[in-house]
Amino acid sequence: MALLINDQRIDDGIIQSEFGEIKTYFERLGNVSCCERDEEFRGYARQNIIARVLLAQEAKRKLDPTPADQVEAAVAALIQQYGGEVQFYAATGASPNHMDLVRHDVEVDLRVKRLMDEMCSDIVVSEDELRQHYEKNIDRFMTLEEVRASHILKSPKRGEEREGAYTTLRQVRQELLKGADFDELAKKHSDKADEHIDLGFFKRGELTEEFELVAFSMEVAEISPVFTSSFGFHLIKLTERKPAVPKPFETVRDDVRTQYIEGHRQERAKNLVEELKSRAKIEDISEDAEAALAMA
Repeated sequence: MALLINDQRIDDGIIQSEFGEIKTYFERLGNVSCCERDEEFRGYARQNIIARVLLAQEAKRKLDPTPADQVEAAVAALIQQYGGEVQFYAATGASPNHMDLVRHDVEVDLRVKRLMDEMCSDIVVSEDELRQHYEKNIDRFMTLEEVRASHILKSPKRGEEREGAYTTLRQVRQELLKGADFDELAKKHSDKADEHIDLGFFKRGELTEEFELVAFSMEVAEISPVFTSSFGFHLIKLTERKPAVPKPFETVRDDVRTQYIEGHRQERAKNLVEELKSRAKIEDISEDAEAALAMA
């Protein structure tokens, strides 16, 4: 079902694409399974599209077009973010024939940014307000938790060797649980004994997901069960943990200021969207209704 927003037609495909991104985001968080929240996500998608279109329409109404050189610079920066044209086209589904549309969308985005910049030019932040924001949102300004682990890896090259490798590591684990020295057994049994026994400290996102799920769930001195990743079978011992702690205010002042201002920008954008919605003409148009309008 398409949308008409002040007589501007928005294809259903655009709404479906937004819906897909929202659903994927919540699936990654583990907050949804299958289709249980699809109607809710479609509602989010519809409101997101309406907000963006209304802001774009207001920016076009109030501001002159963005100069062409600024648009070209923004397009070049966008392509660079993807690692070049090949990656850009692959990731976005665009092609060289679509670049005029890309430039149009970028120009609109730049115009909306200028609109918000003008609306928020009066925002002034005092040192006290920054400190209050820092204290109120301290969880946003924490160091990342780190753990340190020692590691035994078995990487069987053939399928028939997997059972033997798994059995060996289970036996090694039993010895460790009885007090055997981890490093000595690692030097004897690990396929990476010369390189990767002590892995040092690492944060989430630096190693494979399977490895991190186990490591960050362990207590110091705990021996893990034998588990697998794409690299093979693993056995680890957690040796140290650095919990997340607040970063000193002085080191994150610029980040605090950016977040504080961005919060106010979002609030003003939300208020503007609500004001624009109150006087906008927004309609859901079915395929049958579109066909009837086309024939009228």
